[in-house]
Amino acid sequence: MEKTLIILKPDCVQRRLIGRIVQRFEDKGLTIAGMKLMQIPNELAERHYAPHQGKPFYPGLIEYITSGPVVVLALAGQGVIDMARKQMGQTFGYEADPGTIRGDFGASKTYNLVHGSDAPESAETEIALYFQPGELLEYETPAHGWTFKPGES
Repeated sequence: MEKTLIILKPDCVQRRLIGRIVQRFEDKGLTIAGMKLMQIPNELAERHYAPHQGKPFYPGLIEYITSGPVVVLALAGQGVIDMARKQMGQTFGYEADPGTIRGDFGASKTYNLVHGSDAPESAETEIALYFQPGELLEYETPAHGWTFKPGES
């Protein structure tokens, strides 16, 4: 089962949107394999955003993601990375389509509510930054068979 990392960023937490956004992922049929509320320390933020180091927006990324509590989720499901990214919408809220998380709740270029891994490799790396071995659960809900047809990809 494919997994992805989702971070509900400080603006999402401060705006009290956690439940509404988690509900969207659950409504889609995705499984929460792990979830925690945390404050991301600078060192972890720097490791997470290492691919952007040296870019002009890098300091702002670090400042933003460490500015308040976040909710970190590991989601599981067939095609979860693509599904989650479609649900999130375009990076900038003012460009995101209505019906997406950023399209419905975002208007800012900076405060974009949510992060999602963009590929299986980055998902694996990012999940390992936030979850220790044994912290993720693998289980199926009764609705799983009605959400994902066996053998379908």
